[in-house]
Amino acid sequence: MIILGIDPGLINTGYGVIQITGSNNLQAIDFGIISPDKKENLSYRLKTIYDDLSLIIKKYSPNILSIEEVFFGKNVKSALLLGHARGVSMLCASNNNIPVFEYSPRKIKQSITGNGNADKSQVKFMVTRELNLKNFDFPDDASDALAIALCHNNQIKLDELWLNLYLEN
Repeated sequence: MIILGIDPGLINTGYGVIQITGSNNLQAIDFGIISPDKKENLSYRLKTIYDDLSLIIKKYSPNILSIEEVFFGKNVKSALLLGHARGVSMLCASNNNIPVFEYSPRKIKQSITGNGNADKSQVKFMVTRELNLKNFDFPDDASDALAIALCHNNQIKLDELWLNLYLEN
C-alpha cells in the first residue's frame, strides 16, 4: 500500500509518500514541499498545488491520501485560506479516485509521538526514526506530511486490532 500524506498550506504544502509492504515494513518513497510563488494571486497558487500534486499522484499511484484537518486558531482568515489548499488537495485525490482520510493535528502528534502536544522537533525525530531516515535536514512541512501518512498507517493497524478483538468475542 502507498499512502500520500499532505500538510496543506498556501506558502508550503508538504507531501510525503510512504510504502507499506509485508508485515508493516515502512519506507519513505518521496517527500518534500510544493511552494507556489507567493507573489501570485490565490487562484494561481492553488493551481500550482493541484498541478504538482497531480504529478506526484501520477508518479507514485497512492492508494490513500491522508491530510491534516484545518486547525482553527485565532485567525479565521488564515483558517479559511488553509481550507483552500486542503480543498484542491482533496479535489486532486478525488479526481484520481483516491480515498481521502482526515486527521486532526492532535491525533497526528499523538499517533506519532504518543503526545498530542508534541512540538515539530519531536514529530520530526519520530518520523526519521520510524522511517529510518538518516538525515534530519528537510523541511518541517515535509516531516509533517510524512507524519500524516504514518498516522493513517497507525490508524489502519489500530482498526485491525479492534476488529480482531471484536471478532474473537
